[in-house]
Amino acid sequence: MLTPDSQKSHILISAEIEAEFQRLQTELKPHRVVGFIREKFLIEDAKAVIAEAYISESSTKYIVLGALEFNAVSQNSLLKVLEEPPRNIEFIIISPTKSNLLPTIRSRLPIVKCESFHEAMHLDLNLARIDYAQIFLFLKEHSRAKKSDAKLLVEALFHRATVVDMLILSIAQLNNFDKAYRLLELNSRPQSVLAMILMSFVREK
Repeated sequence: MLTPDSQKSHILISAEIEAEFQRLQTELKPHRVVGFIREKFLIEDAKAVIAEAYISESSTKYIVLGALEFNAVSQNSLLKVLEEPPRNIEFIIISPTKSNLLPTIRSRLPIVKCESFHEAMHLDLNLARIDYAQIFLFLKEHSRAKKSDAKLLVEALFHRATVVDMLILSIAQLNNFDKAYRLLELNSRPQSVLAMILMSFVREK
């Protein structure tokens, strides 16, 4: 959950950029959240951020910048707006490491290290011992999952299987995880995709 401090401008250190952005969108409601999520954050992205910051708002608007890489030119162009943000504007920068960011950027915003999304999600499932009844309950619990939710659940299930339950996945199971992302991108029903993954753990016993 967000604390009052984390509702102010800050840098968030997390490798799970998309997941963190989606969490922020949910937790910061009803405030407006505008995302600039990129693989590489370039000067044109910085210009778009600055333009968005100067669109006046009557209540707090959060501008989220997330990327695996931030080039130095784009960061330098953001210094003034970060130091003197327009009224009702808060910035959140998501980066996998603080070393991605210039010292001048780091000096302007507090740094928050985020606990792993997978740990925060607490999937109460042991995939080594899962049965049909547990699958039914899991699918029922997530019956209203949207595509973005389902992607996060697929990530969390993979983490649960490989890190928490320490399972060695079969080729079929690995293929199912890979296929799940493609199916969700094609707007397949999230419950069907989740069922495909979970059923493979019953069949492998």
